[in-house]
Amino acid sequence: MNPTFTRLLPILCAAVLTACSPPKTAPLPPPKVTVSHPQLATVTNWDEYPGHLEAVEMVEIRPRVSGYIDSIHFQDGAEVKAGDLLFVIDPRPYQAELDHVQAQRQQAETHLGLLRNDLQRAEGLRGTKAISEEEYDSRSNAVREAEAALVAAKANESTARINLDYTQIKAPISGKIGRRLVTAGNFVQLQGNGGSATVLATIVSVNPIYGYFDVEESAFLKYRGNAKAGEAKSDGLACELALVNEEGFAHRGRLDFFDNQVNPQTGTIRLRAVFDNDDRALVPGMYANVRVLAGPPEQTLVVPDVAVGSDQGYKYVYTVNAENIVKKQDITTGRAHGALRAVVKGLTAEDRVIVNGLMMIRPGAKVEVQVAKAEGESPKSEVQSPKSKVDGKKAAVGTEPQPESKP
Repeated sequence: MNPTFTRLLPILCAAVLTACSPPKTAPLPPPKVTVSHPQLATVTNWDEYPGHLEAVEMVEIRPRVSGYIDSIHFQDGAEVKAGDLLFVIDPRPYQAELDHVQAQRQQAETHLGLLRNDLQRAEGLRGTKAISEEEYDSRSNAVREAEAALVAAKANESTARINLDYTQIKAPISGKIGRRLVTAGNFVQLQGNGGSATVLATIVSVNPIYGYFDVEESAFLKYRGNAKAGEAKSDGLACELALVNEEGFAHRGRLDFFDNQVNPQTGTIRLRAVFDNDDRALVPGMYANVRVLAGPPEQTLVVPDVAVGSDQGYKYVYTVNAENIVKKQDITTGRAHGALRAVVKGLTAEDRVIVNGLMMIRPGAKVEVQVAKAEGESPKSEVQSPKSKVDGKKAAVGTEPQPESKP
């Protein structure tokens, strides 16, 4: 064998083996995650319930005398004030009736004057025995009868005057009037035998407005206890309301009524809150979400809600230790406060909680850590409050309104 070929053979074999073997892949870098320290925040706890709105006052406008509608003096859906003229019923028959009873009253007054003069003359003749006692008693009784007739005539006049006044139908309360249910020219009447008169329109008050909602028995006892303990303001326990198309609870009010019994079928009791409605945004009959102040503000640790996971009802977060190793940490959570979640047990302010990159990690894995900034972080891990801090210091949760001096 050629000595040269013998020397090159190992080199050639090594080259062939190197060409046939697969290339070695570089190890994957550790996943990048964003961490944040739990914040010590002052939060306000609220209990939220579905509710509905009702007007403080509601009146059905009905006639108090029969007749034809002569004119209408309002626009459908307008706001009216108490005493504003709404409908006019043809007053001519009632004016004629008033004139008639006024004449009867004047006739009764004249007749009474004549009988009183006769009685006065009879009293003079009675002293001289020129008139019998029977005649005197007759004249005296005639005067009393005429006095009674005058009283009846005056009562008839008052009734006729009232009926004439009833031909002008005025608003009994201030509020928003609905559409007219009867147009001009129609006959409206009072129905007898326990019936009711024709409904002409309805008026509901608009400011303030009531919000009704039902709470369980335990919540009712808590709210009543808070009020008795002085935690509520002097004008009632604070409440807030949000309509179905509103994100936040923009309407402030106060709890002013507890019903007098618990519904034994549902174990709930009805509560009522009163809300200002200066902007007329709240309409009777609407459905809304009502929340009630559950207690005074308190300090607690909070973490971004996106960092909290759930496993068969148990809550947990992923934390990173000093060696950047991922650990699954079981926690006990409290209420949600905007984008944050209160943590009752399981974390300290020094823990580093993973708030971004959760899909790429598993317990025991090594990760590359990035600390969340106070502002400008990605939407998933960002704390939705310019007042919040992420360095473990005391902070206020800006997403949760604090109690005001006047809710």
